[in-house]
Amino acid sequence: MNRFVLCTLGWLLAGVFAPLAGAESDAASELIERGRYLVVVGGCNDCHTPAYMESDGNVPEADWLTGSTVGFQGPWGTSYAANLRLRAGSLTEAEWLARARAPMAPPMPWFNLRQMHDEDLRAVYAYLRKLGPSGSEAPVFVPPGVAVATPYIEFVPRTSVAGAGR
Repeated sequence: MNRFVLCTLGWLLAGVFAPLAGAESDAASELIERGRYLVVVGGCNDCHTPAYMESDGNVPEADWLTGSTVGFQGPWGTSYAANLRLRAGSLTEAEWLARARAPMAPPMPWFNLRQMHDEDLRAVYAYLRKLGPSGSEAPVFVPPGVAVATPYIEFVPRTSVAGAGR
């Protein structure tokens, strides 16, 4: 084949497949944007992004979802908000879906998370993967009665008090 025919064939193929690539790119962008939206309205940043609550959400997106060294301590022990960016990077999508359905330590509202549709969980996964890995792993769970060296928020069960429940 001569050079003209090869160039013409190349341009024709590019014209056929370029819109398909664009459609796939648009679908991926929509999925990622849906994931971002779900992270924001789902309150994921509240615990999984350092200083998010204290700054009224004024944390650069590049720093979102990197976990926390502030523990949540209660009768269950001390748990920490995971670095979701590292977690998503270490799991396949199928593993991510399975993990989202499994019980987790308080105060993570896993019972709400397991109610999410698979497409929503896939969107959050796609968003986390787009953000990419950042930060370090959060501290590991500490059983009840074991002292921790990190700051923590204490959940104290309330006993019945006169006038409570009003």
